[in-house]
Amino acid sequence: MSVQPKLVRFNKNVLSKYQIYNSIFMTLPFDAVTKTGVLLPLFHETCVRGFKAGDNPTTIVDTFFKKYQARRNEQSQINLFFRLIQYIERQVVLFDAIEDASFSIVNNMEGIGTLRSIKEKAVSQNKMKELRNYLEAFKVRIVLTAHPTQFYPGSVLGIITDLSEVIKTDNLSEINNLLAQLGKTPFFMEEKPTPYDEAINLIWYLQNVFYHSFGSVYDYIQQNIFDDLEIENNIVNIGFWPGGDRDGNPFVTPEITLNVANKLKESIIKNYLEDVKHLKRRLTFKGVKNRVIDLNDRLYNTFLQKSKSPQITLDYLKSELQTIRQILINEHQSLYVQEVTSLINKVHLFGFHFSSLDIRQDSRVHDSMFKALVGECIASGSNVFPEDFLSRTVAAQQKYLSEISGNVEGITFKDEQVINIVQTIKAIKTIQTENGEVACNRYIISNNQTTMNVLQLFAMLKIIAFEDALTVDIVPLFETVDDLEVSDEVMEQLYKNPQYKAHLAERNNKQTIMLGFSDGTKDGGYLMANWAIFKAKERLTKISKKYKIDVIFFDGRGGPPARGGGKTHQFYASLGPTIEDKEIQLTIQGQTISSNFGTKESSQYNMEQLLSSGISNRLDETNIKMSRQDKAVMNKLAAISYKTYVDFKNHPKFLPYLERMSTLKYYAKTNIGSRPSKRGKSTELVFSDLRAIPFVGSWSQLKQNVPGFYGVGTALKWYDEKGDFKKVKQLYKNSSFFRTLIENSMMSLSKSFFDLTKYMADDEEFGEFWKIIFEEYTTTKRLILKLSGYSELMENEPAGKASIQVRESIVLPLLTIQQYALKKIQELQKMPHPDKEKIAIFEKIVTRSLFGNINASRNSA
Repeated sequence: MSVQPKLVRFNKNVLSKYQIYNSIFMTLPFDAVTKTGVLLPLFHETCVRGFKAGDNPTTIVDTFFKKYQARRNEQSQINLFFRLIQYIERQVVLFDAIEDASFSIVNNMEGIGTLRSIKEKAVSQNKMKELRNYLEAFKVRIVLTAHPTQFYPGSVLGIITDLSEVIKTDNLSEINNLLAQLGKTPFFMEEKPTPYDEAINLIWYLQNVFYHSFGSVYDYIQQNIFDDLEIENNIVNIGFWPGGDRDGNPFVTPEITLNVANKLKESIIKNYLEDVKHLKRRLTFKGVKNRVIDLNDRLYNTFLQKSKSPQITLDYLKSELQTIRQILINEHQSLYVQEVTSLINKVHLFGFHFSSLDIRQDSRVHDSMFKALVGECIASGSNVFPEDFLSRTVAAQQKYLSEISGNVEGITFKDEQVINIVQTIKAIKTIQTENGEVACNRYIISNNQTTMNVLQLFAMLKIIAFEDALTVDIVPLFETVDDLEVSDEVMEQLYKNPQYKAHLAERNNKQTIMLGFSDGTKDGGYLMANWAIFKAKERLTKISKKYKIDVIFFDGRGGPPARGGGKTHQFYASLGPTIEDKEIQLTIQGQTISSNFGTKESSQYNMEQLLSSGISNRLDETNIKMSRQDKAVMNKLAAISYKTYVDFKNHPKFLPYLERMSTLKYYAKTNIGSRPSKRGKSTELVFSDLRAIPFVGSWSQLKQNVPGFYGVGTALKWYDEKGDFKKVKQLYKNSSFFRTLIENSMMSLSKSFFDLTKYMADDEEFGEFWKIIFEEYTTTKRLILKLSGYSELMENEPAGKASIQVRESIVLPLLTIQQYALKKIQELQKMPHPDKEKIAIFEKIVTRSLFGNINASRNSA
């Protein structure tokens, strides 16, 4: 039977179902205004026609009320805005649920990039031995972060999950009930979540999705690629940031870190209990029955922390399961052996830690903590640091720190910063003791600029809790363009340091280095950020090989292309042979968690795609290194793009435009994440204090998506005007890395809609600035189409494009209301005596309209 094209499958299983269920949804009576469901399509049609005619949002809204709701007073109009917002954000949920339900139909679960296709390709090319060898060392780690790029409370996520399940069976009665429940369930939180709340939300995914999907991936590899033999390597694993990531988040305390680690252990034992209960019902025969009952009881006692009853260690759990498996093989014709093997595999993957909790802090905070620690040690009379330490040269300080001995036991610290770092490092040690070393064994230094940043932490770890053996990997994070430039020099100094080199030897000569896309893009623009990271990886690969260190790259990737997201698996498949690729590690955040890993099917599919991308990058003989000529073109494009973006960023209207014309300042009011929306305490808007998420998000709400394309068009234009465009075409043809960048930029352009803000062109203060952005957009779009040979953006991805179009259509009225409210706020603020109550109401409309727009961007990854 022939498989229908992906777009046909999307239209049939997603778009058609959305239209049917949305029509049911629109007839449900919510709250006081029952007419909202009737008025929304009329308002939507008014928006579409209005923007087509060149009208601004204010005119569109006024036209709607004049034509359909002329009798409404101002208060009644405002009430309707809130009702429309409620409806639209629930339409987004409905579309999410339908896409989730149809995932395995729209995406070919056995097609290109899946484990089955990898195996078949290896068999046909007689490369099974190479594939096994590769999988014995290769790993993929996805690291879940709580970065707030999505607004769904836990209750709404539960409805999406349930809705997806009943949509699969077209259970109209239950769909009706769930849609009604959705209509009555609040979307906004009265208070910001705590870091612990964020951890609980993500642990839901661990228990309900990753436990099963990662187990299935590992089972398939073991059965079909390794012919049921045991694999030492765990291949797929998960990292975890909520409760460990302190960077810019003063609410993450050592106590919260310990509580999250306890919750992770409790959660994985709960999952094991479920599986053992199932085995208890099946393994009712001689020699295994009592063993399974004993395992069940011990897990239960451990889960409830019954100290007086027999509990279970990880080693005991593993050995008992192996014994049970062997008895089934020897005495019971291997009955139910696969179920036992599957549980053994899960224990191998998740241990008692479930996911590895990473600790992260900014180097500037460490520097301050470290100096305070030195001061208090000296003041206490301790001999850990000499009295003249802080006045010594940098080289002398570094030498002392790398050779440091002694500990800070017995010193009573008074400085809050010092107490914090001491308790944090002790918490790492406690977690390792209780949940295993892998439970918490990485400390990431964000904004890492120098060797000193690493050695300060190296010394603090040793003197506070790890004097005997340092069982923690220090991971420097290089993010800005300047930091990336010197990253190899910093690492070479560390590799040359005898004590640090000895530490690496104890850690199997592995060094993890994190590279962040978000701040790099904010700092240097889209092309330069990606190219600077690519070149840094090449240099870091080379320098690490020179010192016989296995370098592991950990990518801080967000959802949209502007934060390093986009087509992730294509990105990894495109890196070529000059970049170390023994492991793939990346952050998964916000809407990317629910869109790419939110269901068992999507989680398994996308994990297989990541595995496949690493394997194809290694085993694909056509994946050749970039030529000198292509590199020269890429360097030139990045340099022009960088200058264009930096000039734009330094424009005197850049920050005022973001502050007054975008939704930037409203992100802080949404209560969608525990972190403050900016780093510094300044009341003035300072560019360096801006977090990448509200920065990128604000451009997205304006439908201008600047960070995903700005500078690309000008760079392409330079070659076009010189008559040298063929060189860029050659690069596009030869380099899958460059092609992936361009395709991700296409996605940013596809989600831009300048008709929404066209009215700003006439603004006395910001008109010229808006025109600069629009000109770069049109230039980029024109030349990307010329480069790709497409007649329209995302022509090669019709299903992805269709999904974006539906989502953008759903939120068009929401964006119109948001722009209308922003304009009203500006008008009211210019009055001699601004009406503060009215301003507050329109600000609330802007804030509430953020949620649906944020959630609708789900397919940005």
